[in-house]
Amino acid sequence: MGTDQNRNPRAEQTVCPYCGVGCTIQYAGNGKATGTAGPVNTKGEICPKGGAAFDVVEHEDRLTEPLVRENGRFVTAPWETALSRVTDQLGEIIDQHGPDAVEFFASSNCTNEENYVFQKIARMLGTNNVDNCARLCHSSTVAAMSERLGAGAMTNTLDDLAETDCLLVTGANPAEQHPVIFRSYFLPAIRNGATLIHIDPRETDTTEAADIHLDVRPGYDIQLLNSMAKVVLDEELVDESFVEERTTGYADLTAHLDDVDVGSGADVAGVDPETVREAARAYAKADSAAIVTGMGMSQHTCGTDNVHALLNLALLTGNVGRPGTGVNPLRGQNNVQGAGDVGALPSVLPGYEPVTDPDARQRIADEWGVEPPSEPGLTETTATHQFGDSVKAAVVFGENPAVTEPNAGSVRSGFEDLDFCVVIDLFETATVDHADIVLPGSSWAEKSGTVTNTDRRVMRMRPNADLPGNARRDLDILTALGQRLVGQSDAFDYDGPETVFEELTRVNPLYAGMSYDGIGDSYQRWPFPADADSGTDVLHTETFASGEQTAPLRPISPTPPADAVSGEQLVLTTGRALQHFNSGALTRRSETLMRMRGEDVLEIHPDDAAARNIEDGDTVVVENDRGSVTVSAAVTAAIRPGVVFCTFHYLDPLANALTGDALDPVAEIPEYKHSAVQVQKSSSATEGR
Repeated sequence: MGTDQNRNPRAEQTVCPYCGVGCTIQYAGNGKATGTAGPVNTKGEICPKGGAAFDVVEHEDRLTEPLVRENGRFVTAPWETALSRVTDQLGEIIDQHGPDAVEFFASSNCTNEENYVFQKIARMLGTNNVDNCARLCHSSTVAAMSERLGAGAMTNTLDDLAETDCLLVTGANPAEQHPVIFRSYFLPAIRNGATLIHIDPRETDTTEAADIHLDVRPGYDIQLLNSMAKVVLDEELVDESFVEERTTGYADLTAHLDDVDVGSGADVAGVDPETVREAARAYAKADSAAIVTGMGMSQHTCGTDNVHALLNLALLTGNVGRPGTGVNPLRGQNNVQGAGDVGALPSVLPGYEPVTDPDARQRIADEWGVEPPSEPGLTETTATHQFGDSVKAAVVFGENPAVTEPNAGSVRSGFEDLDFCVVIDLFETATVDHADIVLPGSSWAEKSGTVTNTDRRVMRMRPNADLPGNARRDLDILTALGQRLVGQSDAFDYDGPETVFEELTRVNPLYAGMSYDGIGDSYQRWPFPADADSGTDVLHTETFASGEQTAPLRPISPTPPADAVSGEQLVLTTGRALQHFNSGALTRRSETLMRMRGEDVLEIHPDDAAARNIEDGDTVVVENDRGSVTVSAAVTAAIRPGVVFCTFHYLDPLANALTGDALDPVAEIPEYKHSAVQVQKSSSATEGR
C-alpha cells in the first residue's frame, strides 16, 4: 500500500470519517492524516483512527469500476451500463410490486447533502422505506427524547459539559469510543471537581476516572434507575420548583415509585444498594448534573423505556435546560446525527417532522413538486425480516448490513432472497457479496459537503484527494440515479453540494438559517431559525422543543430481556474498541490500526473461566441457536461475572451471528447488549494442552 502519485493528495480541513465527535483533520503529506485545530478538537487532537484515516483512501482494494453480476460472478462494466441496469431492475420491481417493495439503506458515514438526495429519491418514487444505522444505535434514545422533550439530540454542548459538577455516564465508554470528548471536555470537568458516575457492566478506561462505578447486569437498567429515582424522592432531593413549573405527572410517578424498594431493585440490577444511594445523591445534589448516554442503554428491547427512566431522573432534579445539565447521547458515526436531521428515517421528513403531518408534506411538495407518502415506511430492521417477501429489492448506500444487522446469518439469507440489490461503496464488503450491481463511490477524503456532529454542530468537509480510477463522487452517483429513476431531471439538477444544502435549508426548519458561508471553517449549530443570528446551544431553557412549557414524568416498569438465560449460559454484550469502527470494513484495512489490535477477544470473568476450565488465551467457542463463533479468551476481572464481551468489528468472529431478532416495540432497535450464549473451550485448545 502506498501513495498513488496520480491522485494529488493535498491538505484541506475536513472532518474525520469515524465517530460522531467531529474532529477536523487533513492530509499530512506522508500518506497519513493529521488533526487540525477545529471547533471540537480545538488543539488539533485526534485519536488513532483519525490518524489512520487516510490509510483506506489509498488502499489497493478500493473499488474503481462498476461491477455487474454475470453468471454468478462480478465483471466490470461501463457506468452507463451499470446505471441503466439499476434503473431497469428497480423500475421493473416498482412496476410489479409498488415502491414499498424497495428498501433504501442510507449512510450515517456520508454527508448531509448525499443523505438528503438519497431520501428524496425514495420519497419521490413513492416510498418512505428509507432508514440509516441510527436504527441500530440510538433510535430508542431519539424516540424517548423526542416524545418527552421534542428533540432527540444532545440537549447541551460539549463546551458547557466541561463546566458541569456531575457526569452520569451510562452505557457508554467515552474514554475509548469518543476519546477526544473524554480527554478534552470530561477530564477537565473531573479535574475541576466534577463527580463521575459510571454505569457499565465492565470496568473500562472511563471507569478508571470514575468516583462511583455501578456494574449493572445487562438488561436491568430500569431497576437501577428507578431505585435512584426512589432515593431522590425518599431523601427529598427533588427540585420542587422545576417539577411544579416544567413537568406534569408527578403524582403518577411518585405513586409508581412507592412500590420500589432500593435494596431489592439494586439486587436485581446486580449492584450494591449503598452505591446506588451514593450515586443518586451525587447526581441530585450537584448544582449542575449531566447525563451522558450510549448504546449500553439504547440497544435493548426495552431501550426506549431505559431512556424514559433516565429522563425521569433529569426532570425530577431540574437538570434540564441549563448549562452543564441535560441528557446527552454520544453519537457513534460522523454523520449519524445528520442522516436523521435530513430525513433518512422512515417516519419523519427533514427536520424530524412526521410524514403523517400534512403541512410538512405540503412544504416538501412545494419544493419538490411531489408530495411524499403519508404512511411511515419500514425500518431497516423490520425490512430485513421481509426480504424476499414484501421487500424485493434493496439499495444500500455506504453501509454494511450483512455484518451490522442482528442475527447476521438470517440477514444474509434474506439478502439472497432479494430479486435485486445495488450497493454503493468503497470496498467489496460482506454486503457486496449479495449485490447484483456495485457502484464505486467516494471516501471522506474525496468529497465536499457537511456533516453534523454529536452536539448538533454542522461542519464542512473538503476534498483532500482525487478519486481513484473510474470511481465517482457519491453525490454524482445519487443525482444520476435520481434523474433516471424519478424521471424529473430538474429535481436532481444540482450544481454541487452547496445547492443541495440550500434546498435542505428551505425544507428543514432546524437548518433554516444556515449557509456554507456562515459555517466556513467553523460550524453552525441547530436549531438555527431563518431569522436568527446563531443557533441554539442549550435546548429546553424556557420551553421544551415540543413547544410546551412542561414535559411529562412517566412511570416506567421493567421488562425482562428477550433472550432468557438458562443453565450455564452467559450473557454476551457487544461494543467497540478504540482502534476500530463499526463493521471494520474500513479500519481493518488500515495496517496501523491492525498492528494495534489485529484480532478480537472474548472478555470473560475469572470465575466463569474457571468453571469452564478456560485459561487466558485459550480458543473458545461461543454459540447459541442462531450461530457459533470461535475467538480467543481474555480472562479479566474487568467484566462482571455472568457476562462476556466482544466487539462487532471483525468478520471473524462475527459477533452478530449470535445476536437476536427481538426488537424494541417503539424504536425497533435490536437487543445487541443481551444475548444468551454457551461458552466452552474449543476441542482444538483442549487437544493442544
